Amino acid sequence: MKITKNIARLAVTAGLTAALSFGGVVTPVGMAFAAGTPVATTSGNVTIEDGGYEGTTFKGIKIFSATVTQDRTSADDWDSAGKKTLSDITWASTDAEKAVKGVFAGVSDAPGSTATPQEWADYIAQKAGNNVGEKVKVDSGSVLDKIAKALEGVTATDDATGWKTSPDGKFNNLPAGYWLFVTDRPGSTKDTNKTNGNDDAFTSPIFTIVGGADVNAEPKKNVPNVTKAVKDDKDGTFGADVFKSPNKSADSRMDQFIEYQLTGTVASNINTYSAYTYTFTDELPKSMTPMFTDEVGSTTPAVTVKIDGKTVRSGDYTRAFSRDNVLTVSFTNLKACFDENNQPITVSESSHVTVEYQAKLDSTKIFVNGKDGAIKTEFGSLVGNPQENTVTLTYSNNPHAEGTGTTGTTVKHPAYDYTYGIDVTKVGSETNNPPLAGVVFTLQEQGDDADTFIMANGTKTTDGKLAELTTDANGKINVVGLDEGTYILKEVTPAPGYNNSAANGVTFTIKSTFDQTGKNVKLDTSTIDAGKDVVMGGTATARAGKLSFTIVDKKGSSLPLTGLNGVTFTWIAGGAVLCIGVAHLIRSRRRDDGSEE
Repeated sequence: MKITKNIARLAVTAGLTAALSFGGVVTPVGMAFAAGTPVATTSGNVTIEDGGYEGTTFKGIKIFSATVTQDRTSADDWDSAGKKTLSDITWASTDAEKAVKGVFAGVSDAPGSTATPQEWADYIAQKAGNNVGEKVKVDSGSVLDKIAKALEGVTATDDATGWKTSPDGKFNNLPAGYWLFVTDRPGSTKDTNKTNGNDDAFTSPIFTIVGGADVNAEPKKNVPNVTKAVKDDKDGTFGADVFKSPNKSADSRMDQFIEYQLTGTVASNINTYSAYTYTFTDELPKSMTPMFTDEVGSTTPAVTVKIDGKTVRSGDYTRAFSRDNVLTVSFTNLKACFDENNQPITVSESSHVTVEYQAKLDSTKIFVNGKDGAIKTEFGSLVGNPQENTVTLTYSNNPHAEGTGTTGTTVKHPAYDYTYGIDVTKVGSETNNPPLAGVVFTLQEQGDDADTFIMANGTKTTDGKLAELTTDANGKINVVGLDEGTYILKEVTPAPGYNNSAANGVTFTIKSTFDQTGKNVKLDTSTIDAGKDVVMGGTATARAGKLSFTIVDKKGSSLPLTGLNGVTFTWIAGGAVLCIGVAHLIRSRRRDDGSEE
């Protein structure tokens, strides 16, 4: 009878092992020794491999002490197919016992006050059910989750009773028994530092048997990541794969809204979290402004938020745009979102969260005055230089510390917007090519309506008078805030005494070359298609995102005049004859008057 009870006890222990270890289903006791010789152990080693992060520390908490038996195939090798069994189970410490029993306080079927550690082990194995396995991430609110949370809340640090930490995930010569391993303190991405590395996330609880073969475990978590992409107006996409190859660079004209997309992932052990905070923080450059909602005077950014392609109802997140040009979209609990039809959205470890919005280079921020194109000093390097905007993601990173402010943050991920300009000089055709002031031009983009013009600040208008570009004392006009495209520059009013050489327009194309790294762009200078006859040779250059060229107007001609002296004499002679005629007329009348008397 005693032997039968011992066999039954070992079978129950095997059930606990199956429920709480990496090993899956345990081989029945009767077959445990078939592959080799059973060896009882009193210690073992655990290594938690976390190759992507540095500075992360782990904590081991011993729940039960026990003798752990496993088959050996040789003096150096354990039977890889042989499962571990526990015997002589006792509580590892008073702290562990109180924490575990506290989880089941008030539960009607929990073991009584006189129950043995073995009976508690049996009960926990029963309650754990199928929520076990090497790759299983413990569900929030499950028995194992509650046990882990209770044990993590204990402040004990007594190595002798099984409360150990490791700065590198290596635990050597641990006393045999049943252990829980959790993250003690998260670090950051290796080869970076805290300011620019992704913060690590806490692992889902790792329950395992220590003793026999060494335990090599990987943390049960994937750290969330985020990326930012801008829509390319050439192919209309954010990139084929926004995580592997996002489209990070685009160009635009002034006040033209372009589309941005933020995409974030979640922790792979999100099922371990009862609530999951999640915040996109998007920093726009001072030169840009997002599109706001339709309300009059609104400063609320217009965003479209989706989880796995399903639009999230607006009440499940908050959005804001601050005075320091930061756009935020925040979720108090990402796991509690509903779609537009008020249907719950299931968030899984493979879920993607996206935020789409539009933003523009804002002429009201960049220019001193309206149409004249005078740029504020702080934006002097705007043309041709990347306007960088970045996103970071802040997320819950400790499943057992919701509400305490425990979060992780990703590195910044950038996107870039570029804009261009022209610098045109008007000169006369004389030998010294004097600059011509007061010459009036208009600028249009090819394909626009005939009454649509571009002002000096790059914005478009249908008011032709407002769009006039007049050369200054140096014969120059400048236009800032142009996109890639083909343009027509027409001379409307030439300088006094000069011919209008560009009345039919100079047609030029702005074509840039930029990559995805945020470098300054280069413009193609061989892009003047029409009007080359009036563009001074060798003057077409491109520097700092500006296309420059010089237009020449010919001086008006004086036609030759001949016979000027003869003409003058004729006038004199004619005057003399007139005077003689008048005098003769007066004398004749006087004679006639005398005869009558």
